Amino acid sequence: MDGVLLDSEQLWNQSKQEVVRDYGGKWRADAPTAMMGMSSPEWSAYMHDELGVPMAIDDINRAVVERMKQHYRDHLPLLPGAIDVVRSLHRRWPLALASSANREIIDFALDVAGLAGEFAATVSSEEVERGKPAPDVYLEAARRLEVEPDRCVAVEDSSNGLRSAAAAGMAVIAVPNEHYPPSDDALALAAACVHTLPEITPELVERLR
Repeated sequence: MDGVLLDSEQLWNQSKQEVVRDYGGKWRADAPTAMMGMSSPEWSAYMHDELGVPMAIDDINRAVVERMKQHYRDHLPLLPGAIDVVRSLHRRWPLALASSANREIIDFALDVAGLAGEFAATVSSEEVERGKPAPDVYLEAARRLEVEPDRCVAVEDSSNGLRSAAAAGMAVIAVPNEHYPPSDDALALAAACVHTLPEITPELVERLR
């Protein structure tokens, strides 16, 4: 979701930085890269252990989520073509969303975007054992779709996302995140690379399947 449907990675980092600042922690320049792909329990623990936020992990999580919801109430940063691409693909295949975002944020964002009905399944990495780059969230998405992972095509923007989907055995379409571009070794895992969402056509997906 983040970086593929929503131009939101910087909003997550802004929200986390605000919590670190407001509650007496110390932000680090490498924190955004370190936390990208982590599940909410993982990044909340990172903020507590590595950035020194003196709050319970659940309270850190809640504080960040509330800031994100406010950002989305003010403006949902849908990427150009996101709605059309989702609806186009949904007409051909069942879709699942495998996201590092919290369940609460997934449901909120898809509802605001009017896309909740387009997905047969949605999975938050907080609902599986490990966040990205582990394959857990993608394997669970395939399980909920009742299909084998090697029959799935994933769309990813980040290094850890590409590694996660590839480790699950899926063909991956890379849409490199302009703010946090994936590393060359992660990008090499992609079966196809596009620069805009409208390039992800049913014909492209069919070729990769």
